[in-house]
Amino acid sequence: MAPRHPNRRRHVTVVSLLLLVLATVLGPAPSSAAGADWWNPVARPAPDSRINVTGEPFTGTTAEGEVRGFVDAHNHLFSNEAFGGRLICGKPFSEAGIADALKDCPEHYPDGSLAIFDFITNGGDGRHDPVGWPTFKDWPAHDSLTHQQNYYAWIERAWRGGQRVLVNDLVTNGVICSVYFFKDRSCDEMTSIRLQAKLTYDLQAYVDRMYGGPGKGWFRIVTDSAQARQVIEQGKLAVILGVETSEPFGCKQILDIPQCSKEDIDKGLDELYALGVRSMFLCHKFDNALCGVRFDSGTLGTAINVGQFLSTGTFWKTEKCTGPQADNPIGGAAAPEAEQKLPDGVEVPAYNADAQCNVRGLSELGEYAVRGMMKRKMMLEIDHMSVKATGRVLDIFEAESYPGVLSSHSWMDLNWTERVYSLGGFIAQYMHGSEAFSAEAKRTDALREKYDVGYGYGTDMNGVGGWPGPRGADAPNPVTYPFRSVDGGSVIDRQTTGERTWDLNTDGAAHYGLVPDWIEDVRLVGGQGVVDDLFRGAESYLDTWGASERQQAGVNLATGGSATASSAEWNPFTSYAPDRAVDGARSTRWASDWSDDQWLRIDLGATNLVGRVTLDWERAYGTSYRVELSTDAVTWQTAWSTTTGDGGLDTARFTPTPARYVRVQGLDRGTDWGYSLYEVGVHSS
Repeated sequence: MAPRHPNRRRHVTVVSLLLLVLATVLGPAPSSAAGADWWNPVARPAPDSRINVTGEPFTGTTAEGEVRGFVDAHNHLFSNEAFGGRLICGKPFSEAGIADALKDCPEHYPDGSLAIFDFITNGGDGRHDPVGWPTFKDWPAHDSLTHQQNYYAWIERAWRGGQRVLVNDLVTNGVICSVYFFKDRSCDEMTSIRLQAKLTYDLQAYVDRMYGGPGKGWFRIVTDSAQARQVIEQGKLAVILGVETSEPFGCKQILDIPQCSKEDIDKGLDELYALGVRSMFLCHKFDNALCGVRFDSGTLGTAINVGQFLSTGTFWKTEKCTGPQADNPIGGAAAPEAEQKLPDGVEVPAYNADAQCNVRGLSELGEYAVRGMMKRKMMLEIDHMSVKATGRVLDIFEAESYPGVLSSHSWMDLNWTERVYSLGGFIAQYMHGSEAFSAEAKRTDALREKYDVGYGYGTDMNGVGGWPGPRGADAPNPVTYPFRSVDGGSVIDRQTTGERTWDLNTDGAAHYGLVPDWIEDVRLVGGQGVVDDLFRGAESYLDTWGASERQQAGVNLATGGSATASSAEWNPFTSYAPDRAVDGARSTRWASDWSDDQWLRIDLGATNLVGRVTLDWERAYGTSYRVELSTDAVTWQTAWSTTTGDGGLDTARFTPTPARYVRVQGLDRGTDWGYSLYEVGVHSS
């Protein structure tokens, strides 16, 4: 595939069914208007956390007109409002102040005896000092998955340290909510999503009031790429809303029967777009009516597979992979407490080691949702999709030259990397420890160089994932405080909130305020080159977003054209005539007789420049075929050919050439049937 114009440069044995579901989570005023020290608030609440960063945040663009700054492509600011409201303890902000925001869940008092989630995710007996403000003896911590890590002042510190894009993924899961022991609200997913969106806007207003009024704060929610650029040029933080749920639009499935319709998808997409959402996942952990998922492994995978059965009535099903990409191995590790929840006589199936791909790909409803997102210029997250689903998504995007594809936290097969970059998509790596993060960044460095793109990280804070632990004060190259920000304009010291001061060397990435410290650790371990790529992340992310907004659906010159073929399969109930491949409907198709040498010819009605042909194959596909062009239907020239076709949606790109007639000449079949095409697209470029 010819590249398009690119962008600019877990842990304890399961003790109850709870684990299987818990694991599833998971225009502003000019800067001068705020005065000389525009970055400092005029009325911060007291008491409050310290920021421990001095110096003016960088503004403007590079000499080439590019914005600068880091990108967190995957965070969950308000997951404390998800899963029934008592899974993640504490809030990102409170009108009543920090003492109200940073306090533990009531059932964690007095000693954490009922901190069931803590026990399951962090081992031991779950006991801990529940007191947050002002002592913070036991939390937040890099290995505590139950306590707030996204307090607004900690986000402010990350912004002051050079971050300029933050994607707030609105997140919840109805199954987790239904089985967790403590909750204080309903488990309806959209109710939680709406609340989290509202609170994100409330946080913007909360910060604005500190800076003198609407539009003056550093926390700016943006809904298009141009607005994001304006915000970043002013030195502020562009906040983008995303969604990560297991059953978007109510699209779960029960015994393979979808529980949603196309109308539900359109209504859901319209509502999310109106809320300001511009990126989202279509599936997450459990197979749903839209797509199959990429598996989890080991004991955790077995537990989630039990949850898959209890939620959908079916276990994961696998098959041999057809390419270099694979879903995670499920493995055979037992999860006794989870398996006890299965009905009598039902067992988790065994899986062949050489069958590592989910049989479920992108469903018809899933494809409808993908095309609906494209229509609305939204970006699609492919992390958590099965490789079969991801492959189809990339086929669709390539056929339409649509760049809006994101991998935000290391949950896609890495063999997709170049294909994502060649589309113009954006990739961020999970916030691993500096050694692992740097090693992976260097492994893909050549591809970023080739496509001239920057890099991102996905912290997944409040996302039940775990974060980098301390390398130790005796590490050969520890973070030395204070240190300078990447741009050199700010000085960053150890972060203090209340009576607690955190040091990355000994505390790890305990909360969001330590993101700048982690980046400095990456620089020390991985080198300046890795951090330079991260610093170009804002520009690359906005390149992907902007290109998605500007993409125009090309005119399909073949739609409604005259089509003839060497043959057409006869059926007394359905027509498989040639014109069915150019009628604009993906529910009809042309099918040939069952032999190799067959062709389909399309008359465009007039001579046009032709530079791209898309072929949407039914199960009967061609392994070897040619795309031929002619101006008179007599003399033909081969524009493109392949001997390795594998079905699905193929895109043939070639130098635009004048042609009135386009012929698909089949040479070898991939099945015992003939050739069958749902739709052929012919485009100028």
